[in-house]
Parts: sequence; structure tokens; C-alpha cells
Amino acid sequence: MTKNRITPEEALAFHLEPRPGKFDISPSVPMTTQRDLSLAYSPGVAVPCEAIAEVPETAYDYTNKGNLVAVVSNGTAVLGLGNLGALASKPVMEGKSVLFKRFADVNSIDIELDTEDPDEIIKAVKLMGPTFGGINLEDIKAPECFIIEQKLKEEMDIPVFHDDQHGTAVICAAGLINALHISGKKIEDCRIVLNGAGAAGIACLELIKAMGAKHDNCIMCDTKGVIYQGRTEGMNQWKSAHAANTDLRTLEEAMKGADVFLGVSVKGAVTPDMVESMADNPVIFAMANPDPEITPEEAHAVRPDAIVATGRSDYPNQVNNVLGFPYLFRGALDIHARAINDEMKIACAEALAELAREDVPDEVAMAYGKTLSFGRDYIIPTPFDPRLIYTIPPAVAKAGMDTGAARRPIIDMDAYEVSLKTRMDPTASILRGINARARNAQARMIFAEGDDPRVLRAAVQYQRSGLGKALVVGRENDVKQKLEAAGMGDAVRELEVINAANTRHLDTYKEFLYQRLQRKGYDRHDIHRLAARDRHVFSSLMLAHGHGDGLVTGATRKSAHVLELINHVFDADAEHGVVGITALIHKGRIVLISDTLVHEWPDEEQLANIAERSAGVARHLGLEPRVAFVSFSTFGYPVSERASKMHVAPKVLEDRGVDFEYEGEMTVDVALNPKVAEAYPFQRLTGPANILVVPARHSASISVKLMQEMAGATVIGPILSGVDKSIQICSTTSTTNDILNMAIMAACKVG
Repeated sequence: MTKNRITPEEALAFHLEPRPGKFDISPSVPMTTQRDLSLAYSPGVAVPCEAIAEVPETAYDYTNKGNLVAVVSNGTAVLGLGNLGALASKPVMEGKSVLFKRFADVNSIDIELDTEDPDEIIKAVKLMGPTFGGINLEDIKAPECFIIEQKLKEEMDIPVFHDDQHGTAVICAAGLINALHISGKKIEDCRIVLNGAGAAGIACLELIKAMGAKHDNCIMCDTKGVIYQGRTEGMNQWKSAHAANTDLRTLEEAMKGADVFLGVSVKGAVTPDMVESMADNPVIFAMANPDPEITPEEAHAVRPDAIVATGRSDYPNQVNNVLGFPYLFRGALDIHARAINDEMKIACAEALAELAREDVPDEVAMAYGKTLSFGRDYIIPTPFDPRLIYTIPPAVAKAGMDTGAARRPIIDMDAYEVSLKTRMDPTASILRGINARARNAQARMIFAEGDDPRVLRAAVQYQRSGLGKALVVGRENDVKQKLEAAGMGDAVRELEVINAANTRHLDTYKEFLYQRLQRKGYDRHDIHRLAARDRHVFSSLMLAHGHGDGLVTGATRKSAHVLELINHVFDADAEHGVVGITALIHKGRIVLISDTLVHEWPDEEQLANIAERSAGVARHLGLEPRVAFVSFSTFGYPVSERASKMHVAPKVLEDRGVDFEYEGEMTVDVALNPKVAEAYPFQRLTGPANILVVPARHSASISVKLMQEMAGATVIGPILSGVDKSIQICSTTSTTNDILNMAIMAACKVG
């Protein structure tokens, strides 16, 4: 699989724009009038203050404590970078905070403490206890992390969780449950070898022992070999707790006949010979980052029966902490937990293991570009799985309630699951899924407008993101100058620049174009001018001849004009059933509006065609289509000749017997707002529409641009549907990111 390349410039730009850092804080209450301010602050705020003083528990009702986690670090063990200090660790901790929000809708603030003294950290965190519902310790080196976590757990009445230890342990345990399920072994019978006696390694072994592994069946190794009873060199109290009664002294000796290897050490620590010496169906979790102790290829070369997991996303079975900490805290916060105990961690691991054994939903398979089913290459769920948010927290919450960790138990678990489903932004998983499918497709993408810096930057990002090959239509010198001006001079060598003036295919292209246009008033001179000098036509010809897999254009010319030029090469018009569909993404909702590009004033038959094309695009994006034919009238009132076609179009679909939901005509609020829709109990949509078919192109354009400018909606499109090849047309106001999104759509062949 192509590796994702991130340049230092890109990484810095990502953290710098549009504003420095990775998150903002926005109020969740109105703050406009004097009355609002009086309620938010003095004098109104006194009332909840008094209520909390009287009953401290009500802080969870009147403040954000119950959904707020602190990510705390002193920067002594930052990623694989070592002791960078508190200030330099801030980008990582901000990142952790946004992962909490993205995956489990947990609000989080990063706190960097400028000290290496464990007592100072313990005191600082303890004093902040009233602010937060939970504490996530991060990137603090061992053994200080053990001391800090243990003391805070004893002294605080909210969950304290060191993710580097327990997050890794939970996902590792989930994978191990399933690996042993496949190999038909019981944990209490297994011989387990762990290499790497740091924070994560010790936590992995502790959790696995809590799940039933026997102490003397577990051999822990560090750089000096086996940790055995009586060893004195390089020992501490945490290692001593796991010293085994054994004659084994080296990792190599320990691996002979072992059922399980867990690695949180360094690249290359395990040799093929060691793997070969293991028991039948060996389980190998080589979790060193960024490079595993042994690669899956090396392990499978000597032991095809091995079940292998790593910490990397480009191999199957990724042990990824993002599967654990967001959902552990979500469940713990929702029961106002006093702690995250072993039972809650084991419940999390068991729920993850169970989820991997269930049938994988279509959107996950689409996201991966392949069918996933429980087996040796799929023992841990993927972070794409939309079921995580409503399956893992309930299991954690239930374990917390059963063990007395809950201050406020959840009475109705079914209602809790429903509430969790509504917490997540569905658009995030859709966009991630499309990205993953594009990466799988590895499409050769033609960027038609190589004279535009935005297009060039999008082409570079496309290639460096590992999505495929970027083919840029332009002049080599011009491309070089523009990339240098954008500070990306080194990218010139990576891109393939294609100049119409010196391509060897030009004669073939011109002959093809002449055959298409000779009866439409074009002579040979016209054909040469079009094919050799117009980059939109030339790029379309490249695509038509299979010299690229997809085309992105439109950033420099009006979309209607670009469509005219593409029509010289393809049948991309209303007559041939082509439709332009724009996706609007706003506040966690995705709505498709069509037709925004091709049909000027469609009749009822064409409106039905537009609906069918839109449903196809929706399904391509992972949405179950619900079409609303929208107008200024609802089900016949007010009566208007101009609305009548919107009234008739659903009947056309009815006659065609389509397999998706549709209704109309109706106003936009009836289509999108369930409360308003309740006034029409007879209507057929089972939820808010996600496709709005509008009466005319002008109303589509007005709607999209109004949402973009007034509401700040993200616009993707118009997505061109119904052409033989994959073509996407950007708008002239597109940013680099918008152009990249369109390239990703083209790579996935959406439409």
C-alpha cells in the first residue's frame, strides 16, 4: 500500500491555518441579549452556584464538568520523540483533545505542566479536580507515570487514566481475545511472552492477568533479557511484580513453544527464527511504533499459521488506542464514575472483541474498499466503524455500575444507546470512508488546470497523501515557477506534467475529436485548436483514451462553460441524463441538492431521472437515500402552475418502482425538520430527507451559495453523475482543499 507522505511544510500549515492550533471554544447557550448575559453571568449565575454548594453532585447538571476531560502531560515521553518538555508537547495534547471530540463527543482541554517532579504534577492535577469529569494522563515517562497515576487514583474521585499504559492494554486485550478464539486456545493455558517492560508493556500484562492468564505462564523481557525472580540488575518495583519463577534468561529462549508474543519494544527485536520456534497458531502482537518488532510479511514467511497485529494502519489488525480511550471515558462520564477500574477496561476489551466478530456494515466495507469479515486479518474493529460509539460506552457504563464505580447509574440502557447514536457527526465517517476508498483505488488523476496554484497544491497533496498518481496538464516551466512561488519547489520532480504541445497522442486525440464534431460545423483547424490549446478538451481526451482514471477541472472557468467543452468529448448533457449533484455538509448533516449544473428547467420525467441519479450518488457516499421534491408549496398548497411538476414527479418514480424513499412536493422545512413533518403524518419519508430535488438550476445555485455564505456550509460539488468516465467539476471559488475533495470523489468514481 502507498505510504502517506506528509511534508514539514504541510504539517506546519495544518496547525497554523485557518487559526493557530486545532480547536476553538464556542458557547452552547445564547449570548446575544442583555438578558442572556445576565443569566450566563451576574446575577443569574448565583443560583446554580448556591445549588452546587448545597448539593455538590448538581455540578454535573449545571456545568460542563460531566463532559469535560483534561489531557495532562509534562512532555517527558512525547510520541517517539522523547523528552521535549511541556511546551513542545502541546500540539500532541491538542491533538488528543480533538480525538476525544471526534470519536466520542467528549469535550477536552489540554494542560501541559512544566515540571518533572511527580509530587508537583500530583498536586496540580488534584487541585484541578473540581473542573473536570476525568483526567487523561499522556506522554509522561516511566516510572514517574506509575507513581503519578497511582497517587491520583487514590486521592481523586474522578477517573484518572494513563492512556499510554491502559489504552494500549485494552486494545491489545481485545485483539488477544479474538486471536485465541480463532486458534481455539484458552488464556489460562497460554504461554505468553512480553518484550518491553515500560508503561504500556506492564499495563498489558496486568490486564491480561486480570483476565485469567497465569503469573508463571507470563514471561516479561526487557533489554537485559527475562525478568526472573531473584534478578537484581535494572529492576524496579513494577518489573519485580511480574518476575517469573523460571530458568529462561533470553527472549530467544522464552519464545520457544510460546503461544503469544506481545511487543512494545523496538523494531527488529524479534527474528524469524524466534517466530518459527513458537507453538501452533502463534499470536504475534508486534506493537512497536513506527516499525514493528517483526513485520507481518516476515512472520508469515516462516509461520503461515501466525495471527499478527501491529500498531500500523497500513497492515491488518491495527492496535489503535483511538478504539479505546474515547469510549472508555464516554461510558465513565455518563455514569459520573469515580474511577475507570479493571472491570470497565475488560468490558471495553470484550465489547471490542465481540464487535469484530459481528457482520461488518456496508459503510465500513466501503470505507476500506474491501469486504471485512472476522478472521486472522480482522480481529480488531477499525476506527471507521460507526457502531463503536453506541456499543462500547454502554458496556463500560454497565461494568462501572456493576462494580459500584457509578455515582449516577443509567436506568434505561436502550435510551442511552439511542442518545449515543445522535452524538456523532455522521459526515466525518462518510468523508473518512471516501478517503480510504480513494487510497485503495490508486487512481491516476488528471488535474486539467496546471496554470493555477490552487490546483497544483491539490495535485501535490493528492500524490503525497498516497491517493494515487497526479497528472498535471500544463507547461513544465510554468508549473515549476508556480510551485516554487508556493514554497513547494521540491514537488516538481514528483508530479507528471503533460503538455498538449508535445504529447505523442495528439494525432489520435484529434482524429477522435474530428469524428465526433465533423458534422457539427468543426473543420480540422478548429479541431487542432481545441485539442492542442484548450486544456479542458485536451484533459477530456486523455481521460476518454484511458490515459488517466479521473479528471478534475473547473477551478479557472465557469462550470457551465467547462461542461460545454467537456461535451465535445463526452455526452455530458441533459439529453443523455447527466446530472450535477452538490453535497452540502453543515453541523454534522449531509444533504445533496440537485440538479446544480446541467438541467435548466427540468420536466417531471427529468426530475425523476435527477432523483434516481442523486440516489445513486447518496449510496456511493454511504447514505440511504431519502428524496424530497422541494418547492414553495407542500402537497398541493398553495396551488401554482410552476409547482405542478414537483407534484407529479413522485408519481413518475412510483410508476418506475424505484427502491428508495421519496416524497413531495414539500417546502424545505417539511423535508428537513422532523417536528414540522409531524403535521403531515401521511408522508412517506421515515426521517429527514438527505436529497433535495429542486425545480430549476437557478434555485439550486441560489440555495447552495446561500448556505455556503450565510451558514458556512462545506460544499462538495457539483458531483457529475451519468458520464461514462469519472469527471468532477470544481467551482471557480474552490480552495485547494475543495479541489482535493473533488479529486477524491473522482477517484472513488462517485456518480
